[in-house]
Amino acid sequence: MAKLLYEKRDGIAYVTINRPEAKNAIDPDVHRLMVETWEDFRDDEAVDVAILTGAGDAFCAGADLKTYIPQKVGGATPGDIRQIVELGLNGFTRGMHRINKPIIAAVNGWALAGGLETAMAADIRVASERAVFGAFEARRGFHHGDGGLVRLVNTCGVGVAMEMLLTAEPIDAQRALQCNMVNRVVPHERLMDEAETVARQILRNSQHAVRSAKQTILDVIGQPLDF
Repeated sequence: MAKLLYEKRDGIAYVTINRPEAKNAIDPDVHRLMVETWEDFRDDEAVDVAILTGAGDAFCAGADLKTYIPQKVGGATPGDIRQIVELGLNGFTRGMHRINKPIIAAVNGWALAGGLETAMAADIRVASERAVFGAFEARRGFHHGDGGLVRLVNTCGVGVAMEMLLTAEPIDAQRALQCNMVNRVVPHERLMDEAETVARQILRNSQHAVRSAKQTILDVIGQPLDF
């Protein structure tokens, strides 16, 4: 069974993490496939917007540490784990903003740790009413390191980032909406329809203008009006 599904239809690229038995945790295979998929999406002029989601009842549970850490280092320190996670995931989450095409995250369930980072790396987030977001890394001795912390502060503000990272407690979809973490919350069965509606709204516009607007928005974060 393919661990990552990648389809292209009517100008939209559909990317689905397909490890439902592991809550779509990222293992080395998925990591490699994600890097390859985002490169293809970036370079293929037949698609202008992507929708990223997870199979089953989770969006992504973050790094699958069992596959990144060999059994022989079962006694790894928090520092060891942090190094493995950072080397494993930042190949695609940290650089997703450099793709000038819009990416929509259709968050269908749990988005935890690196899964939260992956959702935050998208440009627009549509959440199922069942979605839950969490940054549990502090329980294991580290915190976000792949751009997620910066994106969380930029999107939700210092207060939300402090609460989520320092308490390591999750928030539900409605709280995420209040925090500006997601753009909209919809009934679970309508999630992909809603994500496709957003994608088609983007597709009806000038793609040159869309890509320029995305880049400009990212460039002006934190800047004064006359920068």
